[in-house]
Amino acid sequence: MELTFEIVSILFLAAFFAGLIDTIAGGGGLLTLPALLSVGMTPIEALSTNKLQSVFGTFTATIYFIRKKLIDLTQMKLMILMAFVGSITGGVVLLQIDPSKLEKIIPILLIFIGFYFLFTKNAGEVEKHKLISTMAFAFTFVFAIGFYDGFLGPGTGSFFTICFIYFLGYNISRATVETKVLNFITNLAALIFFLFFGEVILWAGLIMGFGQVLGAIVGAKLVISKGQKLIRPLIVIVSFALSIKLLLG
Repeated sequence: MELTFEIVSILFLAAFFAGLIDTIAGGGGLLTLPALLSVGMTPIEALSTNKLQSVFGTFTATIYFIRKKLIDLTQMKLMILMAFVGSITGGVVLLQIDPSKLEKIIPILLIFIGFYFLFTKNAGEVEKHKLISTMAFAFTFVFAIGFYDGFLGPGTGSFFTICFIYFLGYNISRATVETKVLNFITNLAALIFFLFFGEVILWAGLIMGFGQVLGAIVGAKLVISKGQKLIRPLIVIVSFALSIKLLLG
């Protein structure tokens, strides 16, 4: 694959907007994976390189939120561990079975998330009582979503966010912030896995990583300044857009 100005521009711009969208609502892969495939990468190269560039964006957003004192990592230690273990496990299973069966289920779940935020007007407006303990949440939903990100990936941020809101009673801003931490961990674990078993195109990942950093900074500032007014509609849009893309192939 020849390195040209056109290819660099496509990858950088896709990563910038993906970093912005990912920080707010998740679903940045809707932009980055097609961009990687469009410049001539094989599917495994695109998946592997996508994890490299995603790490830059989620890490940047996480650091930004930590500096703003919106995240207490000590309270998230178990969730961080289970996200990492889940993602590595998902990658291992990916080598053993065909993910196409799971791909048929994901659009249905994303459509549900879109309709949930569209019609449940007070979803995530205020903190509510937990339905399960944080420990139970970590061992079940965090592990499961981490597994999914290591195995397939699209919509991981949306899945984390809705589970934080529904099961732990978080408001939408807090859910979005803590989602970034776990999404960084699942991306990092998947990247480590792909570095051993995939085909990461380093130059493309680094170019996109720079775009991701800039997009994540803009997105993080918007999360803090706009909050629910911005996050809710973007989650709805991203959920439906991802569903349509997956259904159409």
